[in-house]
Amino acid sequence: MRRSIVLILCLILWGTGAAWGYDLLLVQSNRSSVYDDVVRGFRSACGAESRLLVLSDYADADVVRVVREERPRLVVALGDEAMAKVRKLRQTPVLAVMTLGLHDGQRTGIAGIDMYVPPERYFPLFGPLRAERIGVLYDPAKTGWYVKRAVAAAKRAGVHLVLREVHNPREAVAALYDLKGKVDALWMIPDTTAVTRENLEAWFGFSLQQSVPVVSFTAAHLRMGAAAAVDIDRGALGRQAGELANRLLDGSPHAEQPVESPQTTTIKSNASVLKNLGFPANLLDRLADR
Repeated sequence: MRRSIVLILCLILWGTGAAWGYDLLLVQSNRSSVYDDVVRGFRSACGAESRLLVLSDYADADVVRVVREERPRLVVALGDEAMAKVRKLRQTPVLAVMTLGLHDGQRTGIAGIDMYVPPERYFPLFGPLRAERIGVLYDPAKTGWYVKRAVAAAKRAGVHLVLREVHNPREAVAALYDLKGKVDALWMIPDTTAVTRENLEAWFGFSLQQSVPVVSFTAAHLRMGAAAAVDIDRGALGRQAGELANRLLDGSPHAEQPVESPQTTTIKSNASVLKNLGFPANLLDRLADR
């Protein structure tokens, strides 16, 4: 109740905002250092006047009403929850960042940067790991488009992907069991069916039991047992989004903007996991320095 009152007061106070005028409304899913890094990078690249609305600060933030009353020129959604809140906007252009929802077929009129690193950036890791057969779990409805792209890239790189479709998180455990003896490494892609909090233990348990390294899409998995990760540079992601926002504010048609991939990534590894798997602790340091 208190949060709802605070939001109403904010709306009242912001009611004078139309007189001031501002360019950007930043809608952030929750308070997190991850988003803070992105916002700092964004503001370093885009100097337009902006306001920040953090959804987790309120019981039920009415973003559509805020946009209608404040009339910002552009709305920037940070995270999946923010993306869900701004989908109903029709007159105001939207730029989405840090979300997996840009490829779900409901992207009408939304520009953005997805969370899918080009597959080619993962493949240099598999050579040092002596991995020729790479296991990939995915939900066709969510990441079928990405896996199709990965398969084409893998053929060019001489890498063999061993694919398993999953349609709910429980199937991922069975799919991992089916990969025993058939893969030399596991590649985790950002798929919210294949990789969840509930089945992470199965992923890293498989790695430990089968002596198979896991290469992930986020450095957050290193402390859980991943051997390596291709991590998105959050500050650089924010700057990339800020540059895209500048183009949109300068009049570039947002409906014609393709979804961009993160431009800057870093390779990180877990020395302890590598040693436990029989590899030198510094095996991937050369790649990390690129």
